[in-house]
Amino acid sequence: MLVEPFAGGGIISLTALFENIAERAVMAEIDPDIAAVWKCVVEGNALWLADRILGFDLNWESLEKELSAPREGTRERAFQTILKNRTSHGGILAKGSGRLRRGENGKGIRSRWYPETLAQRLRNLEGIVPRIHFLESDGLEVIQTYSERKDAAFFIDPPYTAGGKKAGKRLYTHSELDHKRLFSLCGTIEGGFLMTYDKTEEVIQMAEKHGFHHKSIAMRNTHHATMNELVIAKDMTWLDGNRPSGRRRMP
Repeated sequence: MLVEPFAGGGIISLTALFENIAERAVMAEIDPDIAAVWKCVVEGNALWLADRILGFDLNWESLEKELSAPREGTRERAFQTILKNRTSHGGILAKGSGRLRRGENGKGIRSRWYPETLAQRLRNLEGIVPRIHFLESDGLEVIQTYSERKDAAFFIDPPYTAGGKKAGKRLYTHSELDHKRLFSLCGTIEGGFLMTYDKTEEVIQMAEKHGFHHKSIAMRNTHHATMNELVIAKDMTWLDGNRPSGRRRMP
C-alpha cells in the first residue's frame, strides 16, 4: 500500500497504480479545491468532469464568468479548480496567482488548455478508482494514522517552507506546516518512506537528528534553472545503485 499524505496532483500514486507497483493507494489533500477534484473522481464523477471540460468554450469572458460563479457542489468546484490550474501562471492555485497572458507560444490562456487530453486522463482514472482511498485531511494526521502499518510505504512531498523558504507560501494555499513534527512522525513509520525537500541546512539537521539518510539531487525548475533538492529516507541503498533487480511490488 502506498500512502501519499500531501497528494496534490497525485502523480506518484497514480503512476504506482497504473504500473501496478502498488495494489492500492491512500491519497490525502487538505486543500479543499484540490480535494474537490479527487472527491469528484473517486465518487464516480470522472466522466462527468471529462464531459464538462470538453463542452467548455474557453475565452476570457467565459473564464472570468466561470471562476466568479458560486461553487455549487463538489463537481462544479472540481471543474473550477482544473480551469484555474490550466489558465494560471505555473498552474498555481494560491490566492494572488495571475492568469496567463502571453502563455506558451503566445496562445495566452489557451496555451495549457487541452480539453481532449484532460478528458482522456480523467477517463483513464476510471480503471484505478477502486484502488484509491482519498482523504480530505491534514497530511500529518494521515501519517500518524498509518505509521504502524508495516505494509505501508510513504511518499512524502510537503510544502517547501522549512528554513525560511517562501516558495511554498507562494505556491500553496495551505503552506503552513510543523516540519519538526513531520520529521518526528516519520521516525515512527514502521514501513518505508521517501521524503523530498528543498536543500537547506535546517532540513539536513532535522534529517540527521532522526538518523535519516539524505541525498542531494539536481533538479530543474519551471524556469529551467538547476537547483538542488533533498531526498530523505531510512534506507538509501536503492538510490546508490543497489536496488534489487526486477520490479518489487508494494502490498
